Amino acid sequence: MENLLSIINTILENRGRKKCDSISPETDLKRDLGFDSFDLAEFTVRIEVEYDVDVFEDGIVYTIGDILDRISV
Repeated sequence: MENLLSIINTILENRGRKKCDSISPETDLKRDLGFDSFDLAEFTVRIEVEYDVDVFEDGIVYTIGDILDRISV
């Protein structure tokens, strides 16, 4: 999960926003992290490069737990 946090913080820093100290499976990408559609697109690409998984292939993801389920399959 630390690798996901690193990816998240890179995206937040690139947008001039404050880094996130921690995430949990319940962390909501939009509500808790403030991700918009551009952030989600970048996040998706970075996850695909890192894990070779399209997290949106089977539908929308909302939380870190949704992502963890898809990258650990």
